[in-house]
Amino acid sequence: MISEGGSFMRGMLIGGAFCLVVTLLGHIKLGHDAATPHEHHHIQALNKEEVLKLSDTERMELSQSMRVYCILIVKPKDLSLWAAVRNTWSKHCDQADYYSSEHVKVFDSIVVDSSDMWIMMRKAIQMAFEKHKQEFNWFFIAQPSTFAIIENLKYFLLKKNPLEPFYIGHTVKDGDLDYVDLAGGIVLSIGSVNRLISVMNEPDKCPETGGIIWKVSGDKQLAMCLKYKGVFAENAEDSEGKDVFNTKSVGTLIKEAMANDPQKVVEGCCSDMAITFSGLSPNHMQVMMYGVYRLRAYGHSFNDALVFLPPPNSDND
Repeated sequence: MISEGGSFMRGMLIGGAFCLVVTLLGHIKLGHDAATPHEHHHIQALNKEEVLKLSDTERMELSQSMRVYCILIVKPKDLSLWAAVRNTWSKHCDQADYYSSEHVKVFDSIVVDSSDMWIMMRKAIQMAFEKHKQEFNWFFIAQPSTFAIIENLKYFLLKKNPLEPFYIGHTVKDGDLDYVDLAGGIVLSIGSVNRLISVMNEPDKCPETGGIIWKVSGDKQLAMCLKYKGVFAENAEDSEGKDVFNTKSVGTLIKEAMANDPQKVVEGCCSDMAITFSGLSPNHMQVMMYGVYRLRAYGHSFNDALVFLPPPNSDND
């Protein structure tokens, strides 16, 4: 009995020591600088009156200076979505490239040789920065189930200095961490990407493989790395405080608005300046393309204060 009791106590001590090691490893891999203040951020687009105050010269310079590079994270199983994105909204990016987990014969892509989402995102950002850091000042990261209205994104980014560290989208809180949900798309300024590339060279703060004991999603891992460099997630909203990056489809948002208040479906659903919707099928993307870019009310003039022209030689809708 004494021997059995001694074995039990030794087991308890070993188990306790293991838990302590796991806890310490978790803090080493996932912790953040204790001195860094943390708060939730909200960032809004300019309202129409503010845009109208800009001179014609300022408007022209702004519209021409906005350069958005779209990073699409894709896998072979997403082939039909991949094709839909190529044929629809990605044409409105100044340039769009597809970063794939493996080579796919039917579409051109940049192979990252991993199916792990964090490694794919990390390598895609590194490759994009190395090749395009002189050409683009904003980087938009998305999955192929996301539909994006790039002109609205550019409008949202007006008067925001890309040299500053912006990290924008639909934010989610997880403990003391706010991160941008990849489902709604992630926007990084060149200022943020500069800081991110820097911290990627510090594996104790921004490891390539994520946590040792448990798995952390790619969008959370991105937020952890950026946080070490003082870059925090900012929830994007229109001038009325409505989210503009959506992690659900239009249909789902309308159903939710109807359930909440059938008399205020439009007001309760979505922003007029929405940038993204998520969870779309290929057919739904074609419908969105029709509604956003092709359907027009005859005789109605929108009198938009700014015009964002498509890339040269683009078959942009």
